[in-house]
Amino acid sequence: MALPVYALHENPEWFPPFAKAFEAEGVEVHEWLLTDGVLDLDAAPPEGIFWSRISASSHTRGHGLSKDYARAVLAWLEAHGRRTVNGRRVLELEMSKVDQLTALRAAGIETPRTVAAIGRSQILAAAKEFPVPFILKHNQGGKGLGVRKFESHGELADYVASEEFEEPADGITLVQEFIQAAEPFISRVELVGGKFVYAIQADTARGGFQLCPADACAIDPSTGRPIMPPGASIAPEPDTQLFSLREGFDHPIIAAYEEFARRMDLEVCGIEFIEAADGRLLTYDVNTNTNYNAVVEAAAPVSAPRTLAAYLGALAAEA
Repeated sequence: MALPVYALHENPEWFPPFAKAFEAEGVEVHEWLLTDGVLDLDAAPPEGIFWSRISASSHTRGHGLSKDYARAVLAWLEAHGRRTVNGRRVLELEMSKVDQLTALRAAGIETPRTVAAIGRSQILAAAKEFPVPFILKHNQGGKGLGVRKFESHGELADYVASEEFEEPADGITLVQEFIQAAEPFISRVELVGGKFVYAIQADTARGGFQLCPADACAIDPSTGRPIMPPGASIAPEPDTQLFSLREGFDHPIIAAYEEFARRMDLEVCGIEFIEAADGRLLTYDVNTNTNYNAVVEAAAPVSAPRTLAAYLGALAAEA
């Protein structure tokens, strides 16, 4: 008999599309919510395949313990030889854009110029060599956390000194070059099992920096408010949807991302890039708890959640 799959996560609102996919593929899955709990280090873990999708933005949902809880659980599982998918090392990649950017550069993938400021007092020094405009973002990010564009260094100084300043969860703020896109969208390549599934594009003209593709994240661009209340199951109307399938996408960056995924043991991810007006293709984010969008799924030639469920199911059957 195949082993069960355990989905380690902290946000039930994001899980329904995956639950449907596992059911459709006939794969036994158990949700393991890592919000708080008890971990007996003298006990052996259950047998199974353990898929981690803990998010760097978990603290924004009141789950400030989830990241360290996940670190403990994954360390325990791997010490007992259990098969993890997006395991302990990948969790650290999710939690740090510094980790992501340095790993991408080591793999020969071009990224935006970035300087990390450790501590609020160091942000102005980190930004002093940047031409304007430039952006700030949180090192431990997700959902556009802390992303702001600045047109002058004086504007930055006022923000850093103000009560509006958003303190990053780990104390690290990134100063990054502002990339003028050739067209007003970013792209995201979805990988499962280290292989390309499809690419999406997100409308930055309307969506700005808030580009979480999960239906539970959907924001009405005209109001800035969520389109769907928690627990809703109907996808947003297409005219309010920021995401679409990037049809026919075939670019050498796909092979570079697949090699990067193999290098990092990154089995499930979405990698984001922007095509700049100056001709550069710049990769700026690696999402290891990737979500899938209902409008994109309806247009895609293959379902990413079902591809994922089938992949985990095959691991469970082999084990």
